[in-house]
Amino acid sequence: MNDTPESPSPSVKDGASIAAPVSVPAGVTGALVLADGSVFWGKGLGAGGQAVGEVCFNTSMTGYQEIATDPSYAGEIITFTFPHIGNVGTNPEDIETTTPAVRGVVLRDDITEPSNWRNAQHFDAWLKSHNLIGLAGVDSRAITRRIRDLGAPHATIVHFPDGKVDVAACRKLAAEWPGLEGMDLAAEVSCRQTYHWDETRWQLGQGYGTQSAPRHKVVAVDYGAKRNILRCLASLGCDVTVVPADATAEEILGHKPDGVFLSNGPGDPAATGVYAVPAVQKVLETGVPVFGICLGHQILALALGAKTTKMQRGHRGANHPVKDLTTGKVEITSQNHGFMVDTATLPQGVVESHVSLFDGTNEGIAVTGRPVFSVQYHPEASPGPRDSHYLFERFVSLIETHKGIEDHKGTEQHKAPAVPNA
Repeated sequence: MNDTPESPSPSVKDGASIAAPVSVPAGVTGALVLADGSVFWGKGLGAGGQAVGEVCFNTSMTGYQEIATDPSYAGEIITFTFPHIGNVGTNPEDIETTTPAVRGVVLRDDITEPSNWRNAQHFDAWLKSHNLIGLAGVDSRAITRRIRDLGAPHATIVHFPDGKVDVAACRKLAAEWPGLEGMDLAAEVSCRQTYHWDETRWQLGQGYGTQSAPRHKVVAVDYGAKRNILRCLASLGCDVTVVPADATAEEILGHKPDGVFLSNGPGDPAATGVYAVPAVQKVLETGVPVFGICLGHQILALALGAKTTKMQRGHRGANHPVKDLTTGKVEITSQNHGFMVDTATLPQGVVESHVSLFDGTNEGIAVTGRPVFSVQYHPEASPGPRDSHYLFERFVSLIETHKGIEDHKGTEQHKAPAVPNA
């Protein structure tokens, strides 16, 4: 829109005191107020009001609607580093959950007018329809550098159409917010009831399909599952049953799965692990194939005896190079996580299978001699490259092999080696 400033909005310097009233610059209707006193002024978008969360940045050049609806962004305020947000509009198909959990979005430029045959709604109207706050005209590079150098800050994002804002109150709200460490957000975004999933991946000219001839029963534990993960499983012949994050091992195994999938999700894995880890450990004892993504990867690591830790900046974008140590191949991946598995704590029999070529952090693990593995990144993409779709095929291959073993054993009980204590 034409009234967005051509240059980034002014900001109060990092650490500046705002004990005294702060005057709102002319034409400004929104702000990002950090807990340290920094204020980034801009133009408010979407819904009016305020929200508090952790500020992160995402470097993806496409897929802003999928990003904004990814449940893993619960508790986060996303700063998009790519300036052309809104250029393809929004539509009812490109969503990863029906109710977005992100706290707000920050843009460098005003929302680009949509120009795409699939557009159904302007991004600003879409934000309003989901009661999400946006902020445009902000120096996104300054925010990104701040996160790079000092870590992800807590902040209040505020949209005040009437031009009135209490900056001191916003700062206080951000300073008192407890942060993501110790926060179980999976419980907030998980489904409440078990349900069946049969929708398959989108195809040009056809849209989404339906899996009508499934071959394998998979139980997906929903810590904040993205829809495209479930579609990838269904597209490979999986009859997917989705259960809540707090499902017990008895409830999971009661569906008699050929494989168990541990989904992505938000928050601190150690907090979610209080109830998730015991369930996963009991599932592992049965020997059923297990595949985890993102938070599911971290939960699996905790169940196997490793530890997780908070990252300073996190990984969020669709251009992250990862090396598969089992094949030596490098894939470009889509990522969204602020916690990681500490490789140094992996127990004997659990090996690192993937590593980030950005910073050397862990991107995957596998259990030696067992059909159990996980990755930190998002092989389903949505948005992002499809280099890692083979991981779903690897999971299905493990299921087929395991079913062959089970068929060969007949009625003999197959039990995997004991799982290390978490």
